[in-house]
Amino acid sequence: MSEFQLVMPKMGESIAEATIIRWTKNEGDSVAVDETVLEIATDKVDSEVPSPKAGKIIKLLFKEGDVVPVNAPIAIIALEGSAIESAPVAAATPVVVKQVEQSIANVQETIAPAGGNRFYSPLVLNIAKAENVSMAVLETITGTGAEGRVTKRDILAFVQNKGNAPAAPQVDTPIVSSPSVNAAPTKPAVNTPVPPRPPVSISGGDEIIEMDRMRKLIADHMVMSKHTSPHVTSFVEADVTNMVMWRDKAKKVYEKREGEKITFTPMFIECVAKAIKDFPMINVSVDGNNIIKRKNINIGMAAALPSGNLIVPVIKGADGMNLLGLTKSVNDLANRARANKLAPDDIQGGTFTLTNVGGFGNVMGTPIINQPQVAIMATGSIKKKPAVLETPMGDVIAIRHMMFLSLSYDHRVVDGSLGGSFLKRVSDYMEQWDVNREI
Repeated sequence: MSEFQLVMPKMGESIAEATIIRWTKNEGDSVAVDETVLEIATDKVDSEVPSPKAGKIIKLLFKEGDVVPVNAPIAIIALEGSAIESAPVAAATPVVVKQVEQSIANVQETIAPAGGNRFYSPLVLNIAKAENVSMAVLETITGTGAEGRVTKRDILAFVQNKGNAPAAPQVDTPIVSSPSVNAAPTKPAVNTPVPPRPPVSISGGDEIIEMDRMRKLIADHMVMSKHTSPHVTSFVEADVTNMVMWRDKAKKVYEKREGEKITFTPMFIECVAKAIKDFPMINVSVDGNNIIKRKNINIGMAAALPSGNLIVPVIKGADGMNLLGLTKSVNDLANRARANKLAPDDIQGGTFTLTNVGGFGNVMGTPIINQPQVAIMATGSIKKKPAVLETPMGDVIAIRHMMFLSLSYDHRVVDGSLGGSFLKRVSDYMEQWDVNREI
């Protein structure tokens, strides 16, 4: 009998595991090529996992609610056309399970610290190292993950609350990074006191609403980003009158021709991609003491879901697309995000993020960096304002369409000169928009 192991897909460079939400197939069910087998969730997106092969599912290796490392086998499929007999399958099951357990052990071994008694993801280890949590202390944290594993939420909750705990003797046991992470030379950590959480009083008329799973994951990711990167935000005000005039002229023609709307988002993305090519060190990530300069310019666009949660689909190779291609990609990703139809590949690989706070009527914002990127830009609402224009005949006051841009960046690797210059360049490209261009 020819068998195929369906594995947990890798859904992003910063994602080491995913949670199984629901199996859509049971043991003994047939499955076609590209038919959904299960639904999974990460801190970025809910997604369906299809089968790349046709056949019959003979073994599900995890239960709903289990947290599974990426690349670990999750189901065994007897391939279509191979002989499937119930008795031999039962006999072969111990061998299959043994192979799977060994495969899972190999995956977990890549994220297990030396000298520890439990497995830890690279993200948990990085947070522990940054917060000076020794291995001995890490071993004492109660884990809420599968088989008692410590999750992001567990380590962040411990860090948040350790300021309330009595001082413990310092144990000189180092945190050892996973082999997949380039370890930086260890430096003495500075103990930063964590303020205690303020007490929350509840009156009789208050309603207690439990966060949904996605909101909890977003909260963890935002707290992790603030713990990881020292955030600095710069602002500029851009005159986007040319962009407004061009869109007013082009939107009806484009909608009639293409059957969809053209928004400001692809126009903004084009300007951002051009500015990144001028300042490539804004398109980097940090790995210990190393800076990873990204070759590709993949721009994520933050999109609000009907639930109120946020997701960031990514436009790959944005610098290689013309405005028509960007518009098609933006509309497609936005529509599928609202319908919860994004694939895992749609939300991974981003190197820079754009968020539009102007869509909610806000004039500016201070966004939080989407790790492991080092910068995120927010566009505010476009407002008509009186502005001074320099002309050959002298200065005049005119009504112009103005918009604030804000850039939050990681001050470990992006100084004010780079961050400010990049943001000003984006503004320049917006202000120089050609009102006569074709689409």
